[in-house]
Amino acid sequence: LFIALVYAVVQYILDNFNGESSDYLGFTGIITFLVSAILILPFIHPELGFSMYYYTWFHVATAIGTMAGFAALSLIQREFKNRNLKAYYYPLAIFLLGFLGLLAIRFASPSVYSLIISAPNTVFGVLTGGAATIGEVSSMFYYGGTFTLSRAFGNFTVSGFFASIIGLIILLVSVIRKAKPEEVLVLVWSILMLFAIYGQNRFAYYYSINVSILSAYIGGLLLEKVKWNELDEKFKSSVKSPADIPGFLKSFRAKQVLAVLAIAVFLIYPVYGAAMVQSTGSNDPDWAWIEACLWLKSSTPDPGMDYNAIYEAPEDGKLFDYPESAYGVMSWWDYGHYIETLGHRMPNANPFQAGIGGRRGSINETNVPGAAPFLTAQSEEEATEVLESIHPDPEKSGARYIMSDERMAVDIFMAMPEWTLDTEGYMQPYWTGDGYQYLPSKRYFDSMESRLHFLDGNGLKQYRLVYETWAYQTQEAGYKQVYNFLYGSSIPEVDSGYVKIFEYVKGAKITGTVSPNETVNINTTILTGQGRTFEYSQSTSSDSEGRYEFIVPYSTEGPIPGETQFDTAPTGAYVVSYGDTTTEVRVSEEAVLNGEEIKV
Repeated sequence: LFIALVYAVVQYILDNFNGESSDYLGFTGIITFLVSAILILPFIHPELGFSMYYYTWFHVATAIGTMAGFAALSLIQREFKNRNLKAYYYPLAIFLLGFLGLLAIRFASPSVYSLIISAPNTVFGVLTGGAATIGEVSSMFYYGGTFTLSRAFGNFTVSGFFASIIGLIILLVSVIRKAKPEEVLVLVWSILMLFAIYGQNRFAYYYSINVSILSAYIGGLLLEKVKWNELDEKFKSSVKSPADIPGFLKSFRAKQVLAVLAIAVFLIYPVYGAAMVQSTGSNDPDWAWIEACLWLKSSTPDPGMDYNAIYEAPEDGKLFDYPESAYGVMSWWDYGHYIETLGHRMPNANPFQAGIGGRRGSINETNVPGAAPFLTAQSEEEATEVLESIHPDPEKSGARYIMSDERMAVDIFMAMPEWTLDTEGYMQPYWTGDGYQYLPSKRYFDSMESRLHFLDGNGLKQYRLVYETWAYQTQEAGYKQVYNFLYGSSIPEVDSGYVKIFEYVKGAKITGTVSPNETVNINTTILTGQGRTFEYSQSTSSDSEGRYEFIVPYSTEGPIPGETQFDTAPTGAYVVSYGDTTTEVRVSEEAVLNGEEIKV
């Protein structure tokens, strides 16, 4: 729509300078966008107002507004012709009309005006903060804050991208010399799409059409230069039967053969090779995520929501009335669709960037509850507060399960604090003997993501590992080595499950009495479904009256019907120890889920 309108303005101005009628533009534009408005109408969501991110009245209004724009441009041109006004006043009249139109919209509907003004920057501007970490939304020409053409080459090939730029330059020169409507259209369209991929690389699939057209344009000019049309005419006049073909081939000139070879080698073959690579399919989701989501679907309680049902959206300002059994699954937004479509569970965040939370404008803003604040939380208490804040009912949490993979813990971890605008201190320089290296810091290892994925939730009171997939060879062992170095710990420096599922529970309360101010420990060995073991432990001190309390998330008695059918559990009882005394404690699943007290 925007491209069509910009082209129309340019073409109307050029036609007016050349003394030509633009009725063809007005007729085509009005009919085109009338049909567009009619086709959109059945799919709009009136309850979403004028949002430009969904099918709403905004799209109908912009289509009608574009129709009005075409009509206005035609009427102004006709008035100029009737009044015999000078052509160079025409652009001024258009821009004055546009300015007055925007001014009227600003007073009539500030929200629509804001959308119109912000729309170009949304598409063409380079985003910052958390939005810049979205792979497809980041700029085609910037990676990590550095200008690069590597993404453009990867999307269009080196020859394809440069062919499009050369084609644009040649087309611009041609339009300056003599403007043809079809060339003006391709020029305006291509320039705007180039700006679009500058803002967001996901528009590459649109610009690929421009690359094809501009490459063909260059190829056509090259064939025209070597007089290929003469061969075409000669073929038609001299080849009457297959026997005439050898004689016709002798009429080829060297420059014509070289031109065809150049087109094949530089414009066709590289793009063909890249297209064949891209058409082989995708590895997403990988088998670990498929396995984990299928386990989630079959081994967790029914949330009470029909996966195939269509639910009515609540009235404006009201919340959806979820059943008591409903719960969410917390993970990074990348995996929301996996959780929903494969696991048939409701993700707290998804690839529409819903549920990420955090901040958008300033570090001084409220850190909105969501995936980013939860996964970067520096303590269990902080993370739990986020979970409970997500749910509108203060007595409930927004998620029952948390899913994590090694990629979240390593490759894309720094995208999480980007969404909170609080990125300092997760990596720090350390002297390694060969120089300084940036390694994970205490703040990183204190994050909930690290506590869960690398430390298996050891020491956490209300989060338990219930399932893990098989292990891949990843960077996990290296991160654990850094952890052992920083904390003087001795956790096994090995890769564990690539995808892990944790459950948030109330936790059983184990209480007892010992001497005042005495150190009390509790521990047990956890065995996962992959045959891996790790130690779960906590430590506390009794109060002045000798009382102590542990909240533990694991049941020693196994799963119960209707609840999580976990395959990760203690190999035996908990062991409570203080001084020379040890006591075994067994904990039922009911106690864990209901927060029951077990006295020692």
